[in-house]
Amino acid sequence: MEKRGFEFSFGWLFAIIVGAFILFLAIYGVTRILDTGRDVESAKTGKEIGILLNPLETSFETAESVLLTMPVETRIYNRCEEEGFFGRQVIKISQKSFNKWKETDIDIGFKNKYIFSDGFEEGKNFFIFSKPFEFPFKVTDLVYLTSIKKEYCFADASDEVKEELEELKQGNLLVENCTEKSINICFETSGRECDVIVNENLKSVKKNASIVYYETDALMYAAIFSDKGNYECQISRLMKRTDELLNLYDEKNSILSGRACSSNVDLISFKSIINDIQNSEQLVGATAELNELEIQNDRADCKLW
Repeated sequence: MEKRGFEFSFGWLFAIIVGAFILFLAIYGVTRILDTGRDVESAKTGKEIGILLNPLETSFETAESVLLTMPVETRIYNRCEEEGFFGRQVIKISQKSFNKWKETDIDIGFKNKYIFSDGFEEGKNFFIFSKPFEFPFKVTDLVYLTSIKKEYCFADASDEVKEELEELKQGNLLVENCTEKSINICFETSGRECDVIVNENLKSVKKNASIVYYETDALMYAAIFSDKGNYECQISRLMKRTDELLNLYDEKNSILSGRACSSNVDLISFKSIINDIQNSEQLVGATAELNELEIQNDRADCKLW
């Protein structure tokens, strides 16, 4: 009897061990499937964001805004890479599941996108607006990504900036009735606390104790909404694109010259300046040449752009 009881207990013990192992494999398999599903969903979401940006990249001169809505709490990571011919814009998605952030290793890259934001934006709803960057011809459209949770106060901005933001009708960009939680964008430092300081004389933006420089309003917005690392990287990418477009305009200039319609625009000097720009501070040094190039093109019988 004692021997049978021992054998009976051992059989149950063996069954429990085997059952636990099978259960472990089942749970592990389901977890892997869920993780794979999340990776696939993150990759799909990243590509959908890229597709969503396409209608914003227009030839219009005005800024445009759209609302991006996610089904769950989401973090959109923004990374810029300089390597390569035009560099690369990288988007990475992390979403909340069972009250925990689920990270993925999948990056979605675009060679023709230029997104400005902090390192990541978090929420279920995001605003995306774009504005053409002209230097002096149109180079591309810059895209600004912000969470709807963040409010930006432009109370003392110029009338021109206020008018543009009012026409944009983007709910988190305020020109009046700012709240205590607003991020204060100061164009004049008197009278209120400043989270971001825009110096229009020096063409600089100070944010988180870092200073970057801009040329044109499109880059001013970029400096306001972006962190320094992303901003400087995107400047490098934009100069690469500008340089390549200068090559195309130079070819166009040669064709026009052959037709006795020379534009007399000095692209070579400007191209040399573009190649020397290594950071945003050097943008300001290109201002005089930039203005002269615009004047030359406006006066030409056959305009290049």
